[in-house]
Amino acid sequence: MKHETLYEAGLSYAPCRYGTSRLFFRGPKKRLDGRHIAFVGGTETYGKYVDKPFATLIEESMVETCVNFGCVNAGIDAFAYDETVQAACRDARLTVVQVMGAQNMSNRFYSVHPRRNDRFLKPSTVLRAIYDDVDFADFSFTRHMLSALFQRSPERFAIMCAELRNAWVARMQNFLRLVGPNTILLWFAEHEPHDGAHPDSLMTLKSNPVFVSREMIEALRPMVRDIVEVVPTRGAMESGTDGMVFPPQEAAAAKEMLGVRAHAEAAKALRAPITSALLRNMKRPA
Repeated sequence: MKHETLYEAGLSYAPCRYGTSRLFFRGPKKRLDGRHIAFVGGTETYGKYVDKPFATLIEESMVETCVNFGCVNAGIDAFAYDETVQAACRDARLTVVQVMGAQNMSNRFYSVHPRRNDRFLKPSTVLRAIYDDVDFADFSFTRHMLSALFQRSPERFAIMCAELRNAWVARMQNFLRLVGPNTILLWFAEHEPHDGAHPDSLMTLKSNPVFVSREMIEALRPMVRDIVEVVPTRGAMESGTDGMVFPPQEAAAAKEMLGVRAHAEAAKALRAPITSALLRNMKRPA
């Protein structure tokens, strides 16, 4: 698998692996000695084009070892079957799990690459039957495929959405059981979670985390210590790519990412819940 380059216009991601995991994570590599805080998530957790993503900022301000298990374009599937990540989370003082989109995971309609979860592999016979007028050989990425299917038939698309949402909740519940209840769930996006009545549209597919509603997140509340919602302020969004590091040819991609100020706001919002959770853990009976 091609992984992130060591340097990108001067920004070092120091990609590394842990244990037997086949995933590359953002470095530098840290010791998994049980005194760490684990951060699991997608592009936002990884901090694409950001020198100091929120996990690094928390490490610096709280003097805690923070291990960044973020992966670019990852969905929950990247971690749902990764025993190394799961063990590191179970052993951690605390785990922060980012809410990732529901489009990048295998389900009864289609399968995705086990590590590059945004890569569409193949449709199931069920999906072929529903969309018998579509040539799925035209698609390499999940979002492109879903956009095309919505445009072909919003009515048939609604069937897929219901499946993806149900599968996401089930996959997240299973992952949280595997890593244990010592977890904070993080919503880090440009908007608040929408309610279940939000209509599916092309805008839904452009709005990360794709398909995830407040109802779906609340279904996970009994399994975590806290849920933290971080929606960057207007000032953070208007700052755009200020302070981000990227090659000129990737300027358009950088504009789609949450920037330096947004990561600073996420770190600030997480500090109090993390501190509270760590104190509760210290008070637990041995």
